Amino acid sequence: MKHAKLPDRRRWSAWRLVRIGLTCGSVASISVVLTGCQGLLPRTSSEVRDSWADFGQAHDAIERIVPYDTERAELAAKGLEPGKNPAITLLSFADVSQRFALGSALTPESLDRGLSDCFAAGKRCTGYSVSVHQVKRRRVGNFWLDAFNFVRITDSTGWTFNALVLFVDDQVVYTLMGGQPRISERDQVRNPLGPLQSWGDVLAKRSLN
Repeated sequence: MKHAKLPDRRRWSAWRLVRIGLTCGSVASISVVLTGCQGLLPRTSSEVRDSWADFGQAHDAIERIVPYDTERAELAAKGLEPGKNPAITLLSFADVSQRFALGSALTPESLDRGLSDCFAAGKRCTGYSVSVHQVKRRRVGNFWLDAFNFVRITDSTGWTFNALVLFVDDQVVYTLMGGQPRISERDQVRNPLGPLQSWGDVLAKRSLN
């Protein structure tokens, strides 16, 4: 029994549909692969763990400290002491002196009252240095360009906070705060030679010597 042959026009149309289907399938597969590969790009984070979820909470906690009223024991009860909070470093009088460059052109009259009393107290003056940061780094962009070191794009987000609390004996006499409430940075590195870039840099340095 002989099979009927399709007319040339119908065969061409059928073959065209097959080619279109294969092309669409290939594009879809590549899209899925590339999308999946982006999830393989490195992600890193750097943070000091404490009870503050954001810059605002850290700022408010230090702002509630009242010089010449708040005592060291009150801060300890709230978890603000070096032994309990990893964000806090205990400062000796020598550490405090270095931070304010004692011996320079500063005069007692030009200093805040708390600083003046602290320096006058000598070794009785100590301090807490508070340093908190939560920064996440995520590589974005084309996976293959990143994998072969042609283009690497890194997004950094987060916040940082720092503060200084000074004591004379166990009474707070001075506070100071600073930091960056919002970090949003993008770092982009382009290497025309890709994985051979390091070799190119070495050759360029040798040619200059």
